[in-house]
Amino acid sequence: MSASNNTSASVSSFTLIGIPGLEEAHFWLPFLLCSLYLFAVLGNGTIIYIIQAEQSLHEPMYLFLGMLAAIDILISTSTMPRMMDLLWFNSTAIGFDACLLQMFCIHSLSAMESTILLAMAFDRYVAICCPLRHAAILTSPSIAKIGLAAVIRGAAVMAPLPIFIKRLPFCRSRVLSHSYCLHQDVMKLACADIKVNIIYGLIVIISVIGLDSLLISLSYVFILRAALSLSQEARLKALGTCISHVSAVFLFYVPFIGLSMVHRFGKTHGSNIHVVMANVHLLVPPVLNPIVYGVKTKQIRQRIARLFQRTTH
Repeated sequence: MSASNNTSASVSSFTLIGIPGLEEAHFWLPFLLCSLYLFAVLGNGTIIYIIQAEQSLHEPMYLFLGMLAAIDILISTSTMPRMMDLLWFNSTAIGFDACLLQMFCIHSLSAMESTILLAMAFDRYVAICCPLRHAAILTSPSIAKIGLAAVIRGAAVMAPLPIFIKRLPFCRSRVLSHSYCLHQDVMKLACADIKVNIIYGLIVIISVIGLDSLLISLSYVFILRAALSLSQEARLKALGTCISHVSAVFLFYVPFIGLSMVHRFGKTHGSNIHVVMANVHLLVPPVLNPIVYGVKTKQIRQRIARLFQRTTH
């Protein structure tokens, strides 16, 4: 009876940990995290500013890139400051509601980023396979609707998450194995049947990550088929516009899928693998995406160079 009464409503907090095996470096790691966070915010913020300021960049590919950059800033802000607080000041306790909020933000923003990556793949598909219809299909209103749909989809698929967590009783250890709150981590601390949470998690992964990655793969199959029918110069030019997006796709999906696999099938491995992969999944894409698009996209690179020239004169 006492176990059933010890529901999550009585749970005041969870305990976060740093990075196992690197306890001696916990003082120095926040300096690195702070640098990465500032770079992610400044890099993605610069991308957003350039796209907003340059009328010539108000095209579908760049508008979707601006949405991606905004999501990356939000993901970084939902994780990195809390990690720095944890490592620097040993602030291990996180309130139950704060944990739920961080969990919802991380998972919903990840779903939004997946949707935007799918939209960018669709943009490349239309631009290469149906170039004459590109402007008619991806108009400014349709791009705005896609962005709104990404937000609604991310929030909607994660709306049941707080409910499924609050229904669980927590009567075991409340020490999480990560530096922030994740659904698959929190639910394992419950002392009740978590089949509903497991099924819900699988449905979300299949319907969002699985479906989006499948559609992105299919879009590139059609893109490659269309590119092979072009001349060599036109083929290289067409595929060159996809390099940045393909890089962003790999940066997002490979760590995400790897982390999901380790959480479900890596029970015999140490927790260090979970922690490292979780940090890579959430910290690396926001930092590297601006570099990838800044280096590989000629228009962005030129605007960044022009911006630096203005600031130095």
